[in-house]
Amino acid sequence: MKRYTLFIGGRPVETAHHADILNPSTGDVVGGMPLATVQDLDAAVAAATAAFEGWRAKSSAERADACRAIAAKIEENSEELARLLTLEQGKPLNGLGSRFEIGGAVAWTRHTAEIELPVEVLQDTPEGRVELHRKPVGVVGSITPWNYPVMIACWHVIPAIRTGNTVVIKPSPMTPLSTIRLVELMNEVLPPGVINIVTGENDIGAAISTHAGIAKLTFTGSTATGKKVMASAIDTLKRLTLELGGNDAGIVLPDADPKEIAEGLFWGAFINNGQTCACLKRLYVHDSIYDAVCEHLAAYAAGIVVGDGLSEQSILGPVQNRMQFDIVSSYVEDARAKGGRILTGGTAYAGAGYFYPVTLVADVDHGCKLVDHEQFGPALPIIRYTDLADVIAKANDNPAGLGGSVWGRDIAKAKQVASQLECGSVWINKHGAIQPNAPFGGVKQSGIGVEFGAEGLKEFTTIQTVFC
Repeated sequence: MKRYTLFIGGRPVETAHHADILNPSTGDVVGGMPLATVQDLDAAVAAATAAFEGWRAKSSAERADACRAIAAKIEENSEELARLLTLEQGKPLNGLGSRFEIGGAVAWTRHTAEIELPVEVLQDTPEGRVELHRKPVGVVGSITPWNYPVMIACWHVIPAIRTGNTVVIKPSPMTPLSTIRLVELMNEVLPPGVINIVTGENDIGAAISTHAGIAKLTFTGSTATGKKVMASAIDTLKRLTLELGGNDAGIVLPDADPKEIAEGLFWGAFINNGQTCACLKRLYVHDSIYDAVCEHLAAYAAGIVVGDGLSEQSILGPVQNRMQFDIVSSYVEDARAKGGRILTGGTAYAGAGYFYPVTLVADVDHGCKLVDHEQFGPALPIIRYTDLADVIAKANDNPAGLGGSVWGRDIAKAKQVASQLECGSVWINKHGAIQPNAPFGGVKQSGIGVEFGAEGLKEFTTIQTVFC
């Protein structure tokens, strides 16, 4: 078993203690996560601070070239990263799994390299010229989750360094190894200290939130943890980007074709085994086509192979950890007890690993946990409706507001319904299809700020207005 190291100031740093990282498919130990101390965090912040002046002085073109070089490094080592990702996270190598995630990391990195934030001229008159300049914030702290440990790391790190900041990243203690390897590869093309990694349990994340040397924090995770991050950042008035939990609603209109939309509905809900912030988590279907949608969804789900991610035959893998496995199981049981009809799945697989079958639960409504709360796993509630105004109100009756979708043949009607959904992103006849050129973020309790595109890049800058 390999014992991994931290990476601080451009070099590996050993720690006195490690924690075992387990394969969720088998329970086997994948590797040893280094347990950083607060002193290690201080060293990482110091390294990032020392590197900042030199990095911010680089031209935009030089920083763009560095991001392109990172993309090439990831691509060159893509199969190694994908295998390590599968071992610790569980998602299959093939399909929409680990290779797909690594490919996404490359695509986002390359796109971000090409974005410019030029000086904006606000006024140029005989009375004077006013310019808006964007400057890097300083040292950025990054805390990433366990569902997409490589791609989300790139979502945090690449915009930060593209705009002249330096970074200290702390990945989830569930899936730190692929992020450590990613940072090692980044350090092959970046000056020492531009990107540093510390790993450990939640106490290190809390220390990042309060650290006086960190000017901005970007966090992806649950709403509950996001609130703690926000509270702990108060004393230093850190700038924050928070991408938090979602309970995305999809509304199927009566003119939709149940057979035609079944595949899109399925992958909208079950990409990454449902362990995605902006995947479909509540499905509202009009009474006139309710039974047909249930039938076609169940038929599609029947062909999905769930198994060890290292098998090329697996389409979905396990739930990543025991806590999430127990949440999914308990929510399904709560729905069953409240009259939910199990169309497929509903009973955990026996044996090793956190395997839970694709589960569709019909005839449920608000008032059960599977509808009211984010399940973050392979279980989807299907809710019958008759009145459009009522279902829009129900879709909005939730503290989360990350994504939503509307499904139907009449695109103008679907867009009109979509405009009434209280969420940061909305899709028509698809769900969760994010892009590197389109801003992504939540409203209500699903977050603060946005990621991706020029708007996402701006999150890592401060404004200086120059009056000439």
